[in-house]
Amino acid sequence: MSTSTAFIFPGQGSQSVGMLADIADVEPVVNETLVEASDVLGFDLRNMILNGPAEQLNSTQNTQPALLAGSIALWRLWSARGGQVPAYVAGHSLGEYSALVAAGVIEFADAVRIVHNRGLYMQEAVPQGEGAMAAVLGLDDDKVIALCAETAHPGEVLSAVNFNSPGQVVIAGSASAVKRAVETFSAAGARKVMPLPVSVPSHCALMEPAAVRLEQDLAGITFSVPQIPVVQNVSAAIVTDVNALRANLVDQLSQPVRWVESVQLMIANGVDQFYECGPGKVLAGLSKRIDRSATVTPLESLSAFPMVGEG
Repeated sequence: MSTSTAFIFPGQGSQSVGMLADIADVEPVVNETLVEASDVLGFDLRNMILNGPAEQLNSTQNTQPALLAGSIALWRLWSARGGQVPAYVAGHSLGEYSALVAAGVIEFADAVRIVHNRGLYMQEAVPQGEGAMAAVLGLDDDKVIALCAETAHPGEVLSAVNFNSPGQVVIAGSASAVKRAVETFSAAGARKVMPLPVSVPSHCALMEPAAVRLEQDLAGITFSVPQIPVVQNVSAAIVTDVNALRANLVDQLSQPVRWVESVQLMIANGVDQFYECGPGKVLAGLSKRIDRSATVTPLESLSAFPMVGEG
């Protein structure tokens, strides 16, 4: 096992119609993984991924299994080509499920079902239009946390939910509070406050009803001891206890993603090469802003994979 590599798996926002199409055309393991996910769900997820329409793919209950399937397809291809086993795995938000599958903690089929339901529960937890998210650029974490507390009115939810990179924090909560935050955060010195095109206010207290339903689902599937160390979002720590792994997935729905700390922990433990295992390059960009010395290779092109036997 290498002591210098880590696989990081992306979350929502990395999806696009046609993602992985070029690889799926020439690598049977990728196509087979997309078909397997379709069979689990009982509808043609593979066709939705490759051909759209975008409106369906971007519906959160479809986005989540689509990204999981795409990430695990690339993970399986890496393994089939004799790629090096990483020292650590981690995933951003939804991506944590891909990391747990890669680490042997949960079975792929179970994960596909769980994240499909997770998307439904998240959508149903907050009526359309009542929740929102925004990205805040140019303020430090403590300032964002303090401004959330100052900006929210009684009865509203507003919190810092994704600590993505230094100077980039995502806030989420009641739509009225997020709308107000665009003005108050700018006045407080934020370089930019950008409302995000999402229908679900992830990782805040509004997701607690979804977390209750998710906990019931997770109780019904088997968790195994990780074969590769997993760094989880909620704790930004390496977690090996199966009960803690399960509990952290529940808490993750309503608590922040501590991505900066997660990446810093892996670097502190000797990681100098990251592979972004999934569509897009979102995490590559974040990781470089967290630590400029980090090398991040997106695995969305066949050229990034070893030839068979190269390891």
